[in-house]
Amino acid sequence: MLANWDAAVATRVADSVQPIGRLWLNALQMTVVPLVAALVILGVNTARDAAASGRTARRAIICFLVLLACGAALAAFAAPLLLSLLPRPEGLAAALAGGSGGTAGLAVPASFAEWFTGIIPANALAAAASSAMLPLVVFALFFGFALTRIEPARHARLLELVQAVADVMIVIVRWVLWAAPLGVFALVLAVCARVGGGMLGVFGTYIGLQVALYIAMTLLLYPIAVFAGRERLRSFASAILPAQTIAASTQSSLASLPAMLESAGRRLGYPLPVVSLVLPMAVSLFRITSPMQYVGVAVFIAWAHGIDLSAAQLVAGAALAVVISMGSVGLPGQVSFMATNMPVTQAMGLPVEPLGVLLALDTIPDVFATVGNVTADLTATSIVAGGRQADPREAGGASESQDRA
Repeated sequence: MLANWDAAVATRVADSVQPIGRLWLNALQMTVVPLVAALVILGVNTARDAAASGRTARRAIICFLVLLACGAALAAFAAPLLLSLLPRPEGLAAALAGGSGGTAGLAVPASFAEWFTGIIPANALAAAASSAMLPLVVFALFFGFALTRIEPARHARLLELVQAVADVMIVIVRWVLWAAPLGVFALVLAVCARVGGGMLGVFGTYIGLQVALYIAMTLLLYPIAVFAGRERLRSFASAILPAQTIAASTQSSLASLPAMLESAGRRLGYPLPVVSLVLPMAVSLFRITSPMQYVGVAVFIAWAHGIDLSAAQLVAGAALAVVISMGSVGLPGQVSFMATNMPVTQAMGLPVEPLGVLLALDTIPDVFATVGNVTADLTATSIVAGGRQADPREAGGASESQDRA
């Protein structure tokens, strides 16, 4: 309304409220480096502990990683393609960059050779200080895997310290998110005052993009269950429908777990040892739409700023999204959105200012994301159960006769 009424007044209003939103975003950004490093280290050790519980668990971890990579690859391919078909409102890039130094802070895409040699940091502290997320995550991966090889007592003490760092950062993020209504309002007001009513279409574009990606991945999971899980399409679809319904109504994979257990155990007839191990692991470690969200958000921000992402940036963002998603499943919704989208966006050389605006738009896509996550959990269970060879040492000595026919 301000932009349509008086452009000069709208610009002054935007300039006056922009610092409030920028201050709020700065408070969130200060927690990203330690939180991401801690989450990656914890994710590596959690996955390692889960895989150590037996062959079925190792198969499940591999299945999770493959499906996560598929989701990230789909988003990296489809999101730029879909957005390239849509017009971008005039002045959108300038409005999003207003009050943040223009586009000076945007990273110029490096050549493949420069990007590849920069994956491993020469100085981990320098990478952290400069918020170079991809090198920092690579160091955290090395640290996490090395941590699994040291003496158990020292491993436990150091892992407890890392968990404490993550917990403290999450507390700080929750404090900052108390001011989210003010911070998000300031960011949205500043952008809308500069762009005007065109922002409503931009918001709809973002919501439509995320929903389209989640629905596409959910539909893709059905043929995966048929071919990799050796399921009949009609029986699989009807069996998982109750769990999907609960997921859509609660927007919580954890709340859908009893329905998933019912669908996998009674309706699909998977062996109890597999169901009771894989589904709780999936709820704890596996959200297939998480890397899709991180990549989709980054691609949308690039589109809004008129930036053409290189193949190296898309590959780096997709790989980083998969790694971060394994360690961030247990985070609350708003904390997860900011703490996980920021590092992927930064790693792709993009500004983080629009994240505060996009945070306010995540409610509708989250319904479809939860349905996709539950569908992926049951698909992964079908794959593990369908190709499982019983190990008598697992699940209290379950016999071969418990496997699916």
